[in-house]
Amino acid sequence: MSSPGNRPAGPIVLDGSSLALEDVGRAALGGVACSIAPAARERMEASRAVVARVAREGEAVYGVNTGFGDLANVRIAPEKLALLQERLLLSHAAGMGEPLPADAVRAMLLLRANALARGHSGVRPALVERLLAFLERDLLPWVPSRGSVGASGDLAPLAHLALPVIGRGRVMGLDGAPRPAADALRKAGLEPLVLEPKEGIALINGTQGITALLALAALEARRLVRLADLVGAFSADALRGTDTAFDPRLHALRPHPGQRASAANLRSLMAGSAIRESHRRDDVRVQDPYCVRCMPQVHGAARDLLADVERRLAIEINAVTDNPLVFPEDGAVLSGGNFHGEPVALAADVLALGVAELASISERRIEKLTNSAFSALPPFLVEEAGLNSGFMIAQVTAAALVSENKTLCHPASVDSIPTSADKEDHVSMGMWGAIKLRQVVTNARRVLAIELLAAAQGIDLLRPLQSSDPLEALHADLRERVAPWREDREMAPDLEAAEAFLDDGLDPHLVVLE
Repeated sequence: MSSPGNRPAGPIVLDGSSLALEDVGRAALGGVACSIAPAARERMEASRAVVARVAREGEAVYGVNTGFGDLANVRIAPEKLALLQERLLLSHAAGMGEPLPADAVRAMLLLRANALARGHSGVRPALVERLLAFLERDLLPWVPSRGSVGASGDLAPLAHLALPVIGRGRVMGLDGAPRPAADALRKAGLEPLVLEPKEGIALINGTQGITALLALAALEARRLVRLADLVGAFSADALRGTDTAFDPRLHALRPHPGQRASAANLRSLMAGSAIRESHRRDDVRVQDPYCVRCMPQVHGAARDLLADVERRLAIEINAVTDNPLVFPEDGAVLSGGNFHGEPVALAADVLALGVAELASISERRIEKLTNSAFSALPPFLVEEAGLNSGFMIAQVTAAALVSENKTLCHPASVDSIPTSADKEDHVSMGMWGAIKLRQVVTNARRVLAIELLAAAQGIDLLRPLQSSDPLEALHADLRERVAPWREDREMAPDLEAAEAFLDDGLDPHLVVLE
């Protein structure tokens, strides 16, 4: 995962209401101190007192002294309430498959802690402090990625996240393999907590699995929409395309914010290019193909989708999504459905569409660069074509990635399989949507990396003509990592180097972009 943004560095103070997307990104990278705001601590203690009263007086309240799901009509004896919470975690930790990556687990710890800190879940501050202790020590629970249908919360993933709190389950070892949480807690000097009434269900009822993955994907998509403009301008110049289509007068007549921002970036990036000036007159081409001409419209649409997703995330990362919820001001304990993942499930599906389109139009530019019938460059961007295959199969790789994205973009949120004896009869499938989204983002970055190399090769083949100052700076930086393609060599290392360059070497170039 790349840099989380421009939010000032420093400790993150949780109050349940003001966590920012950039904070999630910073915490996901590790090494960020977190604490509970004093006012949040007071609210938590007040809501905890309500739960203690309910448990003491014996009133039937779901999740406090009843069974769960379709077993909600089963009353639990007072002396077994703590055992109820422990067994809830154990039984619901039913995930399978490869674990979620470390950045996603860190984000889940932060998001779960923030939701509990809002003071409507009825848990002790000590429980949130334990989650933050895990985050501070990078003591990361082993969370299998499969098992959530995204409705009664991300039950299985969050149960695995919570088990180490009570000394059960597994954590990630330094070698990436799982190890017993009990051993890790002893080594860290932490005692397992004994859960009190409602604390188990408060830990596992919520959308923090979906939201963590969506938040990290949105942060990376912020970079990708700017990278798409940067790399797209590079290709446009290598293809000797026109910047007329980026004229602000055109975009003022269709003033979608993303479209205008993208057009401004493309126009700025190509300004002053000697390549552009070389074909300004007597060019037989009247219009460029859509993959060049319509970059502002396509890139801009992805930008606008991302902006909407970020608005949804700003709400969700500060939302209380467990059940039941406690209102200490009047002592009410209300059962509802805030755990349903539909808002973030739909957002994950929509963002995948936008990011996939960035890759799709990028692949078309790669094809134009490698197609000598259009580009008038040497076939497949290499001299002695035939003896050399050049970028032929790099374009095929891009096509494969784009095709994979098309399959991954089938929306998860339109599916629903009833669970829990049909009590939970409509589910969001948001966790799968968020997992797919992460792969779509990765694939899109790789397609842009291929385009970056192809465009740089096109610029080399147009020498001695020079591109614009920002694009020449980009070219020079890239060439410090990847040499020009004079004759065939193993392509994969170059593609990997270009992807790494996009991931960690481009921030100075991106600063100038909207």
